[in-house]
Amino acid sequence: MTARPANAHQARLLRLLRDGGPNSRAQLGDQVDLSRSKLAVEVDRLLETGLVVADGLAASRGGRRSHNIRLAPALRFLGVDIGATSIDVAVTNAELEVLGHLNHPMDVREGPVAVFEQVLSMAAKLKASGLAEGFDGAGIGVPGPVRYPEGVPVAPPIMPGWDGFPVREALSQDLGCPVMVDNDVNLMAMGEQHAGVARSVGDFLCIKIGTGIGCGIVVGGEVYRGTTGSAGDIGHIQVTPEGRACACGNRGCLEAHFSGAALARDAEDAARAGRSVELLTRLEAAGRLTAVDVSAAAAAGDATALDLIREGGNRLGQVIAGLVSFFNPGLVVIGGGVTGLGHTLLASVRTQVYRQSLPLATGNLPIVLGELGPTAGVIGAARLISDHLFSPA
Repeated sequence: MTARPANAHQARLLRLLRDGGPNSRAQLGDQVDLSRSKLAVEVDRLLETGLVVADGLAASRGGRRSHNIRLAPALRFLGVDIGATSIDVAVTNAELEVLGHLNHPMDVREGPVAVFEQVLSMAAKLKASGLAEGFDGAGIGVPGPVRYPEGVPVAPPIMPGWDGFPVREALSQDLGCPVMVDNDVNLMAMGEQHAGVARSVGDFLCIKIGTGIGCGIVVGGEVYRGTTGSAGDIGHIQVTPEGRACACGNRGCLEAHFSGAALARDAEDAARAGRSVELLTRLEAAGRLTAVDVSAAAAAGDATALDLIREGGNRLGQVIAGLVSFFNPGLVVIGGGVTGLGHTLLASVRTQVYRQSLPLATGNLPIVLGELGPTAGVIGAARLISDHLFSPA
């Protein structure tokens, strides 16, 4: 894709077609502040670029029927969501529908060179399957702070060897297309906003609980990244003075006391101490435990696993309660690898938030699990790059 919208009107039309699908000129005119003649000029210019195509006759609204307009069906975006322990890669069309999706276990601590070799291999596999001849743009999410829009990770606590690595520049050369990079939780928020539980919400928080914990902040429909790109780093809010040592170098951080990694460690300690036969059986079978094991043990009624989840949910809920009082969101979404903990976790979080925050902030506040699961990040990544490409050059 070499063409870009020439002005803000064209950019607005492209995003409307991305978010709403094919539409008639008349219906597009209802959503933009343009005269009929000016709208016709801008649509015709977009048709000339090849970014949009005519798509049959629209339903009659009286008088002459107009043509539907849609984004070019050949446009392809690559969405990449790099987590601490796995990589998700997907191909989407211009409307951000996932056409193909691959997942591969991978430790992010192996470093950017090894991780991106795997990403490129997965992208090549998707291309070889016939889903895309090439990519018009790629969005990349990484599990750490990112200097945006340069696309450079900055001192990420769980990503040794990544500090300052030019992700955007390196992958743009390898993939042969524009690339945008952001923190993975921001992309999860964008994914849920585009196609998930936050579709109709302008102001919301999206909490991702995986190996670490982060928060995507959406204000007025736009991700808020802060001055340097580190907004939402709630995993390093202190919950216990002089508590456990954290990977960031401080003590008592939320992430050190409740995250996928912390939950697995606590579960192993409980199993070895003889407090849970269920967890001990799983530990002896696999040699280690994960948050998935804790979730499965809780589903089987194991009291220790349930207590671990409730205790973690209480700590998380305390932090979210502070965020709710400060930000007053319209929705709180909880996603990530530990959402298998489900409604036990959700109940603990809700109890803390509704108890600690003011009724004015919580009276109509839904606190829900994300809808998209492992596709939230890759859809958000595709939205990130489409936002960039559907903006005036």
